[in-house]
Amino acid sequence: MTDVVPFGLVVGVVAVAGLLAVLSNRLSERAHIPAPAIFLMCAAVASNVRPQLGNLSHQTVERVVTVALVVILFDGGMHIGWSRFRPAGYAVLAIGVVGTFATAAAVALLAHVGFGLDWWLALLLGTAVAPTDPAVVFSVLGRREVSGRSGTMLEGESGANDPVGIALLASLLAAGGVSVGAVGRMAAEFVAQMAVGAVVGVLGGWALLWFMRRVALPSEGLYPLRTLAAAMALFGLATVAHGSGFLAVFVAGIVISDGRAPYKGEIERFHSALASLGEIVAFLILGLTVDLTALAHRDVWVMGLVLAMALALLIRPVLIGLVLAPVRLRRNERAFVLWAGLKGAVPILLGSFLLTAGVPQAQRLYDVIVVVVAFSVLVQGGSVPTVARLLRVPMRTVEPEPWALGVRLRDEPDSVRRYRITAGSPADGSTLEDLTLSFDDAWICFVVRGGELVPVRGRTVLHAGDELLVLADPEHSGELTAAFSWPRPRDGA
Repeated sequence: MTDVVPFGLVVGVVAVAGLLAVLSNRLSERAHIPAPAIFLMCAAVASNVRPQLGNLSHQTVERVVTVALVVILFDGGMHIGWSRFRPAGYAVLAIGVVGTFATAAAVALLAHVGFGLDWWLALLLGTAVAPTDPAVVFSVLGRREVSGRSGTMLEGESGANDPVGIALLASLLAAGGVSVGAVGRMAAEFVAQMAVGAVVGVLGGWALLWFMRRVALPSEGLYPLRTLAAAMALFGLATVAHGSGFLAVFVAGIVISDGRAPYKGEIERFHSALASLGEIVAFLILGLTVDLTALAHRDVWVMGLVLAMALALLIRPVLIGLVLAPVRLRRNERAFVLWAGLKGAVPILLGSFLLTAGVPQAQRLYDVIVVVVAFSVLVQGGSVPTVARLLRVPMRTVEPEPWALGVRLRDEPDSVRRYRITAGSPADGSTLEDLTLSFDDAWICFVVRGGELVPVRGRTVLHAGDELLVLADPEHSGELTAAFSWPRPRDGA
């Protein structure tokens, strides 16, 4: 027991560091710097002041960040959900797959021609910096709601292209070089990882949703832990089956998002909090691996800045713009999507794979990746709200709602539905007494507007954005959805 005091000191210091990390989100809002950038910079400075803090094996870093990324992707999938993903599905998949390949190839070409890197090393570097990062994107957009499909596309892209980038890098490392035979093996391995990951994600998500609905647990607190354990199990199953575990958990999160299950709200809040913790842990531990003195070397920072600016100003706008050409988007939304492709923990994690694999010039490539990420998080991430305002992309800050009003029920309430009034729907601008329905037994229990309850009276006028809690027979759900959530049909249509 002689180490009780030193251990208590360590626990106290870690707790204070965690508290400061949580409070840094307030600093992030005031300084207009994304919170992940603050975590990364503080950890990097700390490890350079106290080098002992950076004595972590690359394997340890990879494992911790991998677990954090699994949590972040699963929560990201639940946050997006199938109802939001479906309208933007083509764009998300196009950017996530084709866009990642195109970006990796363009960066590799620039690194080879401009800086003389061997083609294999250039492809490894391009693949590492190609994916956008869910932790940064979810952090920057976390309390901001972007109208239209652009917000969903950015969130979906960051979740979809990480498994693609990770699988592509793993395939490149396994190939060991660039040749016709290596390209064939790499393509086969990549397709297998994506297919297995997607299948495990879909089937596992359905099985988890069935399990959540059918199998009761003795305590409320066990329900979120069950979904966490299931997400980790799906990651492990897909990985053991030589598939993408990251894709599996992201897809599973999307599958279960729109399903109804006991304690669903508590489950979502738990995973949201856990994802925030994962974001903090990932950037702090990655920051401890950054050598600030190495970043000052000319062959590192020059290459990193050139690649970062090329990615932000040329490669992404041109290539992703071409990929999105068939997608119907307003010009301002398209420009916003092209600017807000943020790099973060995933590229640095991929860089650590290069160190573990013993790739030639791995340390230099890792340092270049850090420079690219720092530029993206600080410059692009910090400017996202300003760019949205300049492009007139509607973005509003969603204020937290810490108070809830409701009741607990023993059985699933089939007759209760929650709706949000869509602009242009028949209910938008209508009073409750003038609302046209073919049945009379619907009871609107609550009307919530701007986070406050509105008195439910016959003359109460409904507005777009209002949330309603409606008690009605389940057979009328289609008509209610049409009244509240579908645009009003045109005359003569």
